[in-house]
Amino acid sequence: MKLSEARQQFINSWGAFGTQWGINRTMAQIHALLLVSIDPITQDDIMEQLSISRGNVNMNIRDLIGWGLVERVILAGERKEYFTAEKDIWKVATQIIKERKKRELDPMIKLLSQLENIEDKKDKETKQFTEMIGSIKKMGTQADRVLDVMIKAEENWFTGSVLKMFK
Repeated sequence: MKLSEARQQFINSWGAFGTQWGINRTMAQIHALLLVSIDPITQDDIMEQLSISRGNVNMNIRDLIGWGLVERVILAGERKEYFTAEKDIWKVATQIIKERKKRELDPMIKLLSQLENIEDKKDKETKQFTEMIGSIKKMGTQADRVLDVMIKAEENWFTGSVLKMFK
């Protein structure tokens, strides 16, 4: 397989995986293109290589910057903006975990805390409801703690700890 074919297959596959992870295909494809690009590239380069519109590139680049996965690069003597992605995959993974935690897990735990505050907990239906909410909140809180440990961990410590679990 030639490098150009492998790059294209990676970009297409990363886009398909992205839809499974809850992000849109184009955002994932732009991220993949920036991951495998040695040098920073322009919005025009992205448009050309992925055959997508300027508006689509602009919107998805903004989202990737918001996620902390992509940054703008200013090159001396150039008027155009360039973009690059973080290449350290451990940093990429922990940044994605931080963002998903902030956008999904934290609001869920907050909502469940509010839902636990029901009056008259003696009623059978209310008791069953608050127990279920409490169980979900407990699981979410435990997941939150595990993710916090992973975010704060160094890659070598984390992978070493995981490998010890399977020995």
